[in-house]
Amino acid sequence: MDLLQVAHLKKYFATQKAVDDISLTIEQGQIFGLLGPNGAGKTTLIRMITGIFYPDSGTITLDGKAFDPVNDISKIGYMPEERGLYKKMKIGEQALYLARLKGLSKQEAIESLKTWFARFEMDSWWNKKVEDLSKGMQQKLQFVTTVLHRPRLIILDEPFSGLDPVNSNLIKDEIFNLAKNGATIIFSTHRMEQVEEICDHIVLVNKGQKILDGTVQGVKQEFKEHLYKITFAAPVAALEPNGLFSVKQASANTLIIQKNAEVSNNQILSFLLSNGLQIDSFNEILPTLNDIFIRKVEGTPLARRFQSIND
Repeated sequence: MDLLQVAHLKKYFATQKAVDDISLTIEQGQIFGLLGPNGAGKTTLIRMITGIFYPDSGTITLDGKAFDPVNDISKIGYMPEERGLYKKMKIGEQALYLARLKGLSKQEAIESLKTWFARFEMDSWWNKKVEDLSKGMQQKLQFVTTVLHRPRLIILDEPFSGLDPVNSNLIKDEIFNLAKNGATIIFSTHRMEQVEEICDHIVLVNKGQKILDGTVQGVKQEFKEHLYKITFAAPVAALEPNGLFSVKQASANTLIIQKNAEVSNNQILSFLLSNGLQIDSFNEILPTLNDIFIRKVEGTPLARRFQSIND
């Protein structure tokens, strides 16, 4: 079931096309990566989805109905990259205030806060002020205030900023738990390794337009360049040029090759064995999302990472 649909969304500022005819669909329970370089239009798109900006044209459908910024805002939890906390206000009072704004009764808010504060080891923070917290502690607080009202749609913009590895894992585990329990999550970040680890589906935007849309594994398969890493039991002598593959990199017992697209893996294995080579491993090198990001944004071929010794 689709929770959010965006169709032909546009938002222009003077002559700048911040969002230029973007359409996307996000399923319920999905962890969805929204990617793009600085200035690509991600923040503007998020602000339209949350009702902060109105689109110039296009439609937003939330939970099967036209998005109503006034009545649907309680279904959304938005954690912006910039911390939106009141620095002089006590943490407990601030969290309670934000929960009430999202429609929880005072008792519901207190019970939810007690649960989250205990889970994140924040019980002793209640009477502290935000300005007394480290950046990582502020990030944990902002995450809690984003999700404590049990929103259907959670938007997280750089949620791991300022967190140490232990607290990053804590937040990551909670993201998985929220999705498992039916929440839909839009995850925006520049950290491609986090996207590969967390997201089911990604969209890449650049210059206000969608330039890539698919599952993480599907996108990696789409952009593979037939690169393989082969390790051998003994050092490999130089191989004669052949029509099966080119050697992109060679070191000690390892070769990085790029095979011709029409050649099968068995043909390559047979060739290597016929040359008396004992193979320890033969693995395809799929591109990382970071590789794909750079290729789509800058037009850089992925295989350029490996300088061919035959060039």
